[in-house]
Amino acid sequence: MTTNNDMGLIALLPEIDEHAASAFVMHEKSEKLIPLHTHKKGQLGFVEGGIAYITIQGKTYVVPARHYFWIPYGIPHILRIGHSGTVLRSIYFYTADDDVDPFYGKLGIYPATELLIQMINHTERWDERHVLPTDYYFDFLVSIKKLLPQLNSNALPIVLPTSTDQRMLEVIRYLEDNLAEQITLKHISDRFYMSERSMSRIFQTQLHVSFLQYFKTLRMIKAIEMLLQTNVSITEIAFAVGYDTVGSFSNTFQTFTHSRPSDLRKNNTLFFNKS
Repeated sequence: MTTNNDMGLIALLPEIDEHAASAFVMHEKSEKLIPLHTHKKGQLGFVEGGIAYITIQGKTYVVPARHYFWIPYGIPHILRIGHSGTVLRSIYFYTADDDVDPFYGKLGIYPATELLIQMINHTERWDERHVLPTDYYFDFLVSIKKLLPQLNSNALPIVLPTSTDQRMLEVIRYLEDNLAEQITLKHISDRFYMSERSMSRIFQTQLHVSFLQYFKTLRMIKAIEMLLQTNVSITEIAFAVGYDTVGSFSNTFQTFTHSRPSDLRKNNTLFFNKS
């Protein structure tokens, strides 16, 4: 196999499936869109700094810094890395033992433990390489895969449904432009000349979530982006996404991300200062 440290993930996509029994390692620092693609291996991806987005079947999943994701094999997806300094560390795993645990069959995003971070970082020495069962260090990668189901059971609920319906897109744009406002279902229904029942039905049929859940998620995603991509204070971010107090914002944020806003920003800042 010929490797090139400047090829990048897009160029290497066909190579990932070259050896069914291998684990393929890929570490990349970039800001790019990796278009719709699939692979015959499960993907463990760790976002070391910045933010990434995974789009699957009309839903966009947000992966903040120091979180990892698992994408089962065979699922078409789009991957967007949203910050030029983001380091995405990926291991594409063989699938022969995927049936031993339900974890390997579903998409999930989880906070990374220090142990997992250190183990994933250690694999950079095999960047852009297939590690085969005959290789001495193959067992190290096996141990990473076996560890995943034991680390977390609850995936983060940072999922934003998308729609191609023109009415829905107009509503979404309005919400995006008014995150700081105390918008209710009645407010948005009146704004678009619809009954509350009709507006609620559109959210359920087009996005499969309630208006309140969608708006809360939209606010949390904007907060994550501001925390990771700007120097705006946490207090200002709380107000910018519609919260009257930092405490209520922080509590909601922890429910969504399993971390406090200050912790997410601190860890991300430490990464970029180190870089």
